[in-house]
Amino acid sequence: MRRIGLLVVLALSLALLPLGVEGQQTPKGPQAAMPRVGVLSPFTFAAAADDIRAFRQGIRDLGYVDGQNIAIETRWAEGHLDRLQVLAAELVQLKMTVIITHSDPAVRAVKEVSRTVPIVAAFGADLVGAGHAISFARPGGQITGLVDMAPDVGAKRVELLKELLPTLKRIGVLWNVANSPKAREFEEVVAGARTLGLGIESLEVRNAEALEREFILATRARLGAILVLPDVLTTINAKRIADFAAEAHVPTMFGLRDGVDAGGLMAYGPNRPACYRQAAVYVDKILRGARPGALPIQQPTTFELVINLKTAKALGVTVPQSLLGRADQVIE
Repeated sequence: MRRIGLLVVLALSLALLPLGVEGQQTPKGPQAAMPRVGVLSPFTFAAAADDIRAFRQGIRDLGYVDGQNIAIETRWAEGHLDRLQVLAAELVQLKMTVIITHSDPAVRAVKEVSRTVPIVAAFGADLVGAGHAISFARPGGQITGLVDMAPDVGAKRVELLKELLPTLKRIGVLWNVANSPKAREFEEVVAGARTLGLGIESLEVRNAEALEREFILATRARLGAILVLPDVLTTINAKRIADFAAEAHVPTMFGLRDGVDAGGLMAYGPNRPACYRQAAVYVDKILRGARPGALPIQQPTTFELVINLKTAKALGVTVPQSLLGRADQVIE
């Protein structure tokens, strides 16, 4: 029923826009002359609070003050990806100068309702692999920004797991096969595991309902650890995944710190707030007249290792001092 309702709302919105959603709801008052920046996130405000705080700080550092010389509008799908297109339509109707997105579904949602509004991907989208951009150096079209993957990150996560668990023989890789760019990331993990002589079990999900089934399979397979590839599905369900792993008494490696905050054992991946701060630089360049398609796409440069010692103790895992010394944060 929710899906039907949302589709009806979207259909009615688009029906009122014979010349495209860009032609409606011109802002009035003092904010009309300001550049307007939209933020479209698949998460709740609470889950993405650090992200938006980092963006706001980044934009302030560049001389912008919300409500004075820039207007920032945020929209949160609260885990319901089917809401993204309706929220994207709202932002476009409000005449956003540029829209910041998080995740490939958010990018697609904006592109569905406007082929002209500039898009800055702050995190979570494989812009070239998903076909949103022509190349890293010259994206072309309406989109640029940051991707959340860099070469060898998948192999590095496997290496860290092996350092944590020296007797490790076989790893389960939990990933969203509906997110096609994740296939490349999965292959990187496989290659890294092969180098270390580790076996891989592919735990494939398309929705949250499949998580329990895959954990039952993982338990039966007696896997030594589970590596969770980051995307919207696994991030939204990080607490559920961490709880399943705790019940099965299986160590976990997440791609983002959300999983460790939720009770997972370890995470290694890009610092998301740092990416949002960098997104502010892209916004500034676009507001100054740069075309998004001419701004090179960047890969993350700041990565963080986070370890949950409370979880390690519950699992009976002793974290080597070599790892603790390199961790950016240790949860005790």
